[in-house]
Amino acid sequence: MRRFLFNKFHRIFALDRWIRRRFTKAGLLVLGGVIAAGLFGIDTERTLAYQLFSLLFGLLLVAFLNSLFFRARLTATRELPKFATVGQTLYYWVHVHNYSQAAKLQQNLSLQDNLKQVFPSFTTFLQAQEPKQKKRNWFDNYVGYPRWIWLIRMSRGAEITTQTLPPIPPGSDIEIKMTLSPTRRGYVYFENMRFACPDPFGLCHAFETIHQPDSILILPKCYPVKEISLSGCRTYQRGGVQLAISVGDAEEFVSLRDYRAGDPLRHIHWKSVAKMGKPLIKEYQDEFFVRHALILDTFTDHPFNTLFETAVSVASSFAAAPRSQDVLLDLMLVGTQAYCFSSGRGLAQTEQLLEILACVSASTDQDFSRLYPLVMEHATSLSGCVCILLNWEQERQNFVQSLNNAGIPLLVIVISEMILDIKQANVHVVHPDTIAKDLEKI
Repeated sequence: MRRFLFNKFHRIFALDRWIRRRFTKAGLLVLGGVIAAGLFGIDTERTLAYQLFSLLFGLLLVAFLNSLFFRARLTATRELPKFATVGQTLYYWVHVHNYSQAAKLQQNLSLQDNLKQVFPSFTTFLQAQEPKQKKRNWFDNYVGYPRWIWLIRMSRGAEITTQTLPPIPPGSDIEIKMTLSPTRRGYVYFENMRFACPDPFGLCHAFETIHQPDSILILPKCYPVKEISLSGCRTYQRGGVQLAISVGDAEEFVSLRDYRAGDPLRHIHWKSVAKMGKPLIKEYQDEFFVRHALILDTFTDHPFNTLFETAVSVASSFAAAPRSQDVLLDLMLVGTQAYCFSSGRGLAQTEQLLEILACVSASTDQDFSRLYPLVMEHATSLSGCVCILLNWEQERQNFVQSLNNAGIPLLVIVISEMILDIKQANVHVVHPDTIAKDLEKI
């Protein structure tokens, strides 16, 4: 039964969207009158409602037919920023040009900027947990149409407010300020822009659609976090300048000396060669760095839940937290593959870390145990770790204990909706409803 109902959601949604877009508020009122008059006017001998039905239906039919002949010669382009952030309203500009050759003034127009949406699969529909699901009645939870609508909105990733346009003379340009409200992290894809114009009766909209694909990356929501302060010390990093590009090592220039056989040519100081007439070599001293690892637990059985999104937001908050210039931050994300990214000392910017977190997904087909060998590969070069965990069961407790035994200073954040009695000083609990308050205490 649930699969049968699920297969009908698409048609119900498409019809509802078509009606809401095609008819104005006055048109929806007239349409409701047509339906009501049609129901009460079935028996023409006992009621005159059929006359009202004929009048309203005629008005609606004329308005609809008139809207089919609307034509507008318009072009539109978006001016989008590089990023947006969940929970923060974004404003961007749309440039509209009326290239109509005739002296026709385009007026009474409104602009709808439409986002691409993906219909969820039945498996995704069953696994999804809508934030308001616990507050809904049993019928809505069983049928699941509100949850299906929520998945559609999440696939869009944002809501864009329809804007009314001023009159556009032929051959002129205008700029319209659009409002976008992100609802999730990740990429949001624009599909088309639609100009709507009401008919003379003000009942039906006529449309002119311009296909204009585009995209913008929505970054996770961040909260204020204090500077990361772990007890780890600076450690020596082998490899020199070239390896610094990938793992964060670096060398500091010390002095010049005479060339010796075997010295690399890339270390020759050519300006001094031209001046002194003999080859001189730039001498470097390896630097010691404080390297922190930000470890995000992505292993969960429920990919669409509040706990995982909270964990990503907390990880983003620590990635964007202030830190000393002598600190390198390694971001390790474990999904179907293991990744290691480095930032700090000019290697990568904070926004690059946030870009990675914006697109991370839950690992539902792998075990948490795969995280341990990945971390231990880098253990010798780490001065500390910030671990963000989705649970505090025995396996994750053993993981934290193993890092403690390895002598790595830790800051552990456990995301949980329950009250946990954890007596370890370096383990903190963050509740999804009080993220900012809990992070202030750390």
